[in-house]
Amino acid sequence: MVDLVGRLQVGFHWRGGPGVAYADVTEWWRDPVVLRDLPAALAALVPGAPTLVAGPVSRGSLVGALVAAHLGVGLVEVRKNDRVALGSDPAFVRRALPSSYHGGGGIMSFRRGLVRPGDRVLCVDDWIESGAQAGAAREMVLEVGAEFLGTACVVDDMDDDDPLRATLGVRALLPAGDL
Repeated sequence: MVDLVGRLQVGFHWRGGPGVAYADVTEWWRDPVVLRDLPAALAALVPGAPTLVAGPVSRGSLVGALVAAHLGVGLVEVRKNDRVALGSDPAFVRRALPSSYHGGGGIMSFRRGLVRPGDRVLCVDDWIESGAQAGAAREMVLEVGAEFLGTACVVDDMDDDDPLRATLGVRALLPAGDL
């Protein structure tokens, strides 16, 4: 795993200028070793045997698909502001993100039939900062009667004392301070 973590660090860049910096992880997807080794490393972070991976859009869906394929289980894409789900259609489970989330909140959702009672769901994302998306995914998973196993991320940028950390079972390959 040292090789993988080193490659993740080398392939990471802060872009932009003062006050407008953003994390650029696009080089990760260019590296075939990262693509090969990342799924197993993330899957090993959270105990349990998932039957389903939940991947919040957008990069959580990408990383989640890799982990799901590695585990031989399905993927449910947790969408944000999906036009179909924004209405009152009972076929969708939805949760509002706080208005402070990236300056505007939003609605996370998935189609109700994709996560079933008895599923054991692992949430996978590239980066966790506030835990808002993973928290919404957890609440929706529990609402449909499935079990939430925890959250596996590439980068952990949550406050160490955030109580949501334990609720979400956050595990990561790298703390943000190492980038």
